[in-house]
Amino acid sequence: MLYRILKIPARIALLIYCKKLQINKRELFRNNGPLLIAANHPNSFLDAVLITALFGKPVYSLARGDVFTNKFIRRLLRSLNILPVYRISEGAENLNHNYSTFEQCREIFKKNGIVLIFSEGLCLNEWRLRPLKKGTARLAFSSWEEGINLTVLPLGINYDSFDSFGKNIKINVGKSFNWDDLERKKSNGNSIAEFNNKLRGELFPLVEHIDKGDKDKIEETFKTQTSPAKKWLLILPAFFGKWIHYPFYAPIKKLVWSKAKKSVHYDSILIGLLFLVYPILLLTICGTVYFMFGNWYWLLPMIILPFMAWAYIQIKN
Repeated sequence: MLYRILKIPARIALLIYCKKLQINKRELFRNNGPLLIAANHPNSFLDAVLITALFGKPVYSLARGDVFTNKFIRRLLRSLNILPVYRISEGAENLNHNYSTFEQCREIFKKNGIVLIFSEGLCLNEWRLRPLKKGTARLAFSSWEEGINLTVLPLGINYDSFDSFGKNIKINVGKSFNWDDLERKKSNGNSIAEFNNKLRGELFPLVEHIDKGDKDKIEETFKTQTSPAKKWLLILPAFFGKWIHYPFYAPIKKLVWSKAKKSVHYDSILIGLLFLVYPILLLTICGTVYFMFGNWYWLLPMIILPFMAWAYIQIKN
């Protein structure tokens, strides 16, 4: 239920969060499953939010198991269609829990559902594809061996920055494959190696490969053009949008930076916190306008403020 409630505002929030979102095969986001999305993992839980917001059907995501230790957090994550997967670094005693998670995934596939897995296993803020773990292959083979007609869809997520608001994002969807596209049909060491080689071959061209210090290449890869006419139309609402939102945005950014500036989760925490707090700000302003003026005037801030924020994102450098 919580997943369905948050999905629509998440899609709206992407319009403000993203200056430009490029998708090479948008039609594939209407896929019905059973589908295993195998993606890279450059930007913490923001990667999952982005993909689940874009897909038409519900998407179940696999996340690191150590965040499920708290009972309340565990229930919250499961209500958001997030399932735990454990690595050896989180304790060998927890690895058996992965069997339960994979079983839940297979039940989702049997209902033509969609699961998102980050095949690198670990999140790092960088522009390259890292070595793939074995979890994606094991989940796929265990599903095929149960007779599930599962399709694997490679997907590359690329951000122009990991610490700025209003990003240019490129999502590249690759060529899907299934059991018939592999020579080996059993979940053994050779089959898993073949699977990972094929998946890596599909994922590699979908992920931008840039050195962290090569700012010119980053700018060239993600640059967008804003027409002069659009700039002139948006310059006034953008100006007011910047300074009206600054007292709200600046302290939140400062707080998150002080707590997570050296963490790969900084960007995700900032966007997540803004996503939760901004509606409260809007409702407070709308309520104030209603008590002052009554009638329908309270609707104006609900429309104008997000528009001005969007305008600023569109023309800012």
